[in-house]
Amino acid sequence: MFPFIMARRDTSPPKDAPASADKQTDGYLAGQLLVAMPSMSDPRFARSVICLCAHSPDGAMGIVLNQPLESLTFDELLGQLKLDPVPPARRIRLTQGGPVEGGRGFVLHTADWETEGSLKVMDGLALTASVEILKAIAEGGGPRQGVLALGYAGWGPGQLDEEIQRNAWLSVPADEALLFAEEPEQLWRQALAKLRVDPSLLSGHAGHA
Repeated sequence: MFPFIMARRDTSPPKDAPASADKQTDGYLAGQLLVAMPSMSDPRFARSVICLCAHSPDGAMGIVLNQPLESLTFDELLGQLKLDPVPPARRIRLTQGGPVEGGRGFVLHTADWETEGSLKVMDGLALTASVEILKAIAEGGGPRQGVLALGYAGWGPGQLDEEIQRNAWLSVPADEALLFAEEPEQLWRQALAKLRVDPSLLSGHAGHA
């Protein structure tokens, strides 16, 4: 069975994650979506769309939104954690959040529900790495919208900034339709459509929207 460490009491973001920003300032993009350019050389991020949860001089951390997790269902996850859903059962989508700490769970969600240790990504959006949020969802409550990720994408100091300068990524303002898309296989094109960009013309574009 796929490992999962979300039952831990540690509700803090990853130790190497920089502090979140309340809004985009000074060139930092917390709360934005990163859209991989067609020239992306790392196959792990080909055509990926990432919600950037934190971005500062210390580095960056984000959740890949469009790599659905096929090896585990939400109901199986609740069973692993010995959580019994209360009918009518709520479910949220599962995604492979990135190559770092692939056994650790994170829920990216609307900020109408938060707990101690939830990380504010931007107004209306939070990230929680505590089992309490799954318990709330299983009981019919919790946030209005959410996606559960195993693992995350991480960058060291200045690394993401260099990748953007090399035109590896476009940045797109996040909205709920993109963050919680029901058809993640269409998300890459949907994010580009928000920029009114033709994918076939991307090779010469700059990294900022």
